[in-house]
Amino acid sequence: MQLQLALDLVGIPEAIELVREVEPFIDIVEIGTPVIINEGLHAVKAVKEAFPNLTVLADLKIMDAGGYEVQKASEAGADIITVLGVSDNSTITGAVQEAKKRNKKIMVDMINVKNLEERAREIDGFGVDYIAVHSGYDHQAAGLNSFADLAAIKRVVKNAKTAIAGGIKLGTLPEVVAAKPDLVIVGGGITGQADKAATAAEMQRIIRQG
Repeated sequence: MQLQLALDLVGIPEAIELVREVEPFIDIVEIGTPVIINEGLHAVKAVKEAFPNLTVLADLKIMDAGGYEVQKASEAGADIITVLGVSDNSTITGAVQEAKKRNKKIMVDMINVKNLEERAREIDGFGVDYIAVHSGYDHQAAGLNSFADLAAIKRVVKNAKTAIAGGIKLGTLPEVVAAKPDLVIVGGGITGQADKAATAAEMQRIIRQG
C-alpha cells in the first residue's frame, strides 16, 4: 500500500515547497487538475525536475485524444497519467498504448461512473495500471465517500491496482487501510494541516502497518 499526495490549490513554487516538507513520507505526488489548469504541464515538469526520484502523477482526467495527451504529459515528466472511466474505450486503450511505449502508467478515475462494477471489470481488461474510486469536491460537499465504491471495484478488478481518493484524513485513514486499496490518495488531509510533515509521517506509518 502506498501514499499519494494530491496538490490541488497551489502554484508551482508552493507545490515545490510543500513537497519538500513531506517528501520522505510520500510515494507519489499528484499534480492535481486545478494546478494543471492554472499552470499547465509546466507544473509537472517543475516538480519532476525538483524531485527526480519521486513518482509524479499528472491528473489530466483525459476524456479524449488519449494517446496524444499521454504523450505530452510524459514529455513533461509525468510517470502516471489519469484518464476518465466515462471516456470512450478507444481513448483509454489509446492512452494505455502510448503509456506502454514510454514506460509510463495509466490510472483510470472512476468519478461519476454509474455501472461501477461492470465498467471496472471492462477497464481492467484494457491493461491499465490503476483503477481509482474518487469522491470529488462536489460529492464530498454532499456527504458522499468512496468506501462502498472501493469494495465494489475490489470484487471485480483482477489485474490493475486499486486506489481511493476523496476527503481522506488522519481520522478516517484506518477505515481506508482496512479496505486494502493499493494506493491511498490524500490532499487536504495533509496540505491543510499545520504540521504537514508530522501528518504525512503518521499516515505513512498507518499505511505501512496496514
